[in-house]
Amino acid sequence: MNLAEIRRKLNLRAGDKLLFFETASGQIVIDNASTTAIIRAQRAFAGAADSGGISDEADVQKLVDDIRYGRGTDGQQ
Repeated sequence: MNLAEIRRKLNLRAGDKLLFFETASGQIVIDNASTTAIIRAQRAFAGAADSGGISDEADVQKLVDDIRYGRGTDGQQ
């Protein structure tokens, strides 16, 4: 496998950061740091919407409005 194939498989672009880590079995793994960070964040937030009572886009917008403006989408403060 050449470097171009490795870059393609890891979906790397110029300037991307790499993540090197060792598995429990001692293998050294190289991965795209951005992709790994997104996957870890998705796993960390898994189920958060359900536990927060968010079931659709309207619920997300209400949450954003509550945080941003201190009110819901109905204009109430």
